[in-house]
Amino acid sequence: MPAKVGVVKVITLSSSSIFNIGDVYNMSPQAWVKTFAGGGSFNTGTGIKIDIQRSNTYVNDSEVMDQSILDNA
Repeated sequence: MPAKVGVVKVITLSSSSIFNIGDVYNMSPQAWVKTFAGGGSFNTGTGIKIDIQRSNTYVNDSEVMDQSILDNA
């Protein structure tokens, strides 16, 4: 059954979001990211004490594409 929609105001959409108005069979958002971080990164909690004198993150990534997500629709 068709949907009746009034005024819609979209402020912002992120790169992995979906905006749909009306009937839809399947929606599949896709996003990929590669993260490099040094020692002491991604720590969560209260009262964390980290003592790292020297932290270096060396990245040698010669791949153009790590994994294809083309056929996941």
